[in-house]
Amino acid sequence: MFDFVFALFTLLLFLPFFVLIILLILIFDGFYPLFIQERVGKDAVSFRIYKFKTMNDKKDAEGRLLKEELRVTRFGRILRKSGLDEIPQLFNVLKFEMSFIGPRPLPVYYINLEDKLQRDRHRVLPGITGLAQITGRNSLKWPQKFRLDNYYIEHQSFVFDLKILLKTIYSANGYDAVNFDHVIPKKNAE
Repeated sequence: MFDFVFALFTLLLFLPFFVLIILLILIFDGFYPLFIQERVGKDAVSFRIYKFKTMNDKKDAEGRLLKEELRVTRFGRILRKSGLDEIPQLFNVLKFEMSFIGPRPLPVYYINLEDKLQRDRHRVLPGITGLAQITGRNSLKWPQKFRLDNYYIEHQSFVFDLKILLKTIYSANGYDAVNFDHVIPKKNAE
């Protein structure tokens, strides 16, 4: 219920930014402003995740999408760096498909590739942010992310969630004020 109330409050707070971002994507990039994709959630049930679209759909001569770094728009880079591309996921929280804190949901095509370590992530609602995102995000290898996700699941608490949320806010603003080295045993962070 806390997630629902906080998501509703945050959505109302960010509503002017939400509308502004939609208009800016339409003006500068000229495409539909939302990215919608099937992801795997709690109990391995799929749902549609919402994000602001940050990439165009340009393809090569053979009809394949270009590499991600070639398709990210200038405005999309700003949205990604600031984390504002994640705002539409508040609707997923309101629909009880996601939480603020938890393992990031993976696209459904990964489900057949999962081992036990990865499947354990589906015991909780996926999150907009999580322990793996604040610990290293894209610099971590997949096994490290999965171990951090499972560490979070085993040690989940309101205080832990609050620490992760604060770290997310600080790092989105360029700060590194919350240190988790003392929380995560070295064997789980490797």
